[in-house]
Amino acid sequence: MTDRARLEHLLPFLGWPRHWGGGGLRGDVIAGLTVALVMIPQSLAYAKLAGLPPQVGLYAALLPAVVAALFGSCGQLSTGPVALSGLLVGASILPLAGGDPTRALALALLLALLSGLIQLALGVLRLGWLLNLLSVPVLMGFVNAAALIICLTQIPPLFGVSMAQTGPLVLDFAHLLIDGRMLHVPSAAFGLGALAALVLFKRFAPRVPSVPLVVASATALSAWLGFEANGGEVIGHIPQSLPALSLPPLQPDLAMTLMPAAFVVAMVSFMEAASSAKLISGRTRQAWDQDQELIGQGMGKIAAAFTSGMPVSASFSRSALNYASNARTGLSSVVTAGLILLTLLYLTPLLWHLPKPALAAVILQAVGGLLDLKVLRRAWRTNRDDGAGAAVTFAATLAFAPNIQNGIFTGLILTLALMVYRGMRPRVALLGLHADGSYRDLQRFGLPHPHPQLVVLRFDSALSFVTAAPFEDGMLRAARAQPDVRIVLVSAAGINDIDATGLYTLAGLMERFHAQGQSIAFCGLKKQVIDAMERDGLWARIAEQARYRSEQQAITALVKTLAAGSPA
Repeated sequence: MTDRARLEHLLPFLGWPRHWGGGGLRGDVIAGLTVALVMIPQSLAYAKLAGLPPQVGLYAALLPAVVAALFGSCGQLSTGPVALSGLLVGASILPLAGGDPTRALALALLLALLSGLIQLALGVLRLGWLLNLLSVPVLMGFVNAAALIICLTQIPPLFGVSMAQTGPLVLDFAHLLIDGRMLHVPSAAFGLGALAALVLFKRFAPRVPSVPLVVASATALSAWLGFEANGGEVIGHIPQSLPALSLPPLQPDLAMTLMPAAFVVAMVSFMEAASSAKLISGRTRQAWDQDQELIGQGMGKIAAAFTSGMPVSASFSRSALNYASNARTGLSSVVTAGLILLTLLYLTPLLWHLPKPALAAVILQAVGGLLDLKVLRRAWRTNRDDGAGAAVTFAATLAFAPNIQNGIFTGLILTLALMVYRGMRPRVALLGLHADGSYRDLQRFGLPHPHPQLVVLRFDSALSFVTAAPFEDGMLRAARAQPDVRIVLVSAAGINDIDATGLYTLAGLMERFHAQGQSIAFCGLKKQVIDAMERDGLWARIAEQARYRSEQQAITALVKTLAAGSPA
């Protein structure tokens, strides 16, 4: 790697100018302006979803978005407030804030700092692979449940009704339906009208910037009809200024309380960013770096913590819009932030009459794309363990709501448990000669053993402390598979690793087989397994019976040994 390449790896924005030829610069500018029109109403809506003042969403779309773009690896990602992170932030801070808006904002800043530091540390230490421990079915179970929860929280404001928060969200929503509270007709008209317009635009005119158009129309109608004077809720005053520098409350006890939530925000928000980056890089054929993206997203969150923002992430919908608008580099995010800056300085008075039911409609339309129950059904059909993991995570997230971070922890623990459980059940098969010349599962294909005194066993897993017991059981069954078995040949191509427990088990089996007048042979052993055996001293004892490369080579030699009547 050249010095220039190393520098661009550390500072990805230095490579932007290479992509600006052939209309690339123009594409970035147009994409940035287009995304800004969507970012402004979404930022207001997602700040509201997190229980924070609306301007916090706009602040989070300024410097945090620019920092994430400067140090991220995928130029088309659009970072800022997103629905899923907004819900997680609200679930994490509101129970601790006690109804105090100032304390809620302070907690949001601390949550942004902690989650950003977690992502930054994982990226710097090249530990991004740890986030892959959460399986896709479990993640989709959580995302679907979270999307449903967001919908439940936004239906009351869509109709101008307040919902008490006294316990589990599902029960609170059920009580609201049972109470039959009267809806506010003007609010319902604005909310349902905005939602219908957004759905129709998406269905029949997907290229039209429906979100800014609908929000602008609703704001104009609200001002003209006197929606606020008739009891409707509007955004109201938004400070016409830049965000003030902020300092999160650096209290150890508070940090420890928020640390689990910070881990969930870091994990889930990066999963959303990674899914967008993978999709876009697959289409552009430009590589993206998981660890570098963790650094960019983490630094974006840290920037939010010190500029009165909230935890940010890469939005799937805005990133897709960025890519569709021909963005090539992170300059598009800088342009987006520039337009939001102008809005904060000069245009916030125009947002006073924006109806909150219209913002609820924006949220509902955005999270509708997250609901995908087909993924859960497909996971169940493919693998019952994965299906069970997705279903349990989905149910746990709903049950714990509004504390949905407990749902993702349930899914994570379940993922690790299922991984260990599957690891403890490796495939062990006895082999016979198939008509196609290969050695295959004799039980499945109804094949005979290759020789009355020889059994072939295939083990498809690493031989470790997790799988040593199943390997031992399989070997003992193989030794009894025929009345006169003298040799068990292990087809070891599937054994890609061996640890101390595996070596100990193997040595014990060799002694046991020898005492029974039997022996063990190997074929297809891999280099790393042989190296471990050599370090342990076991290789010197088995080398003569373990140098075979294929089943056929081993069987031919071993059958001659059996015919000669000598020990294998």
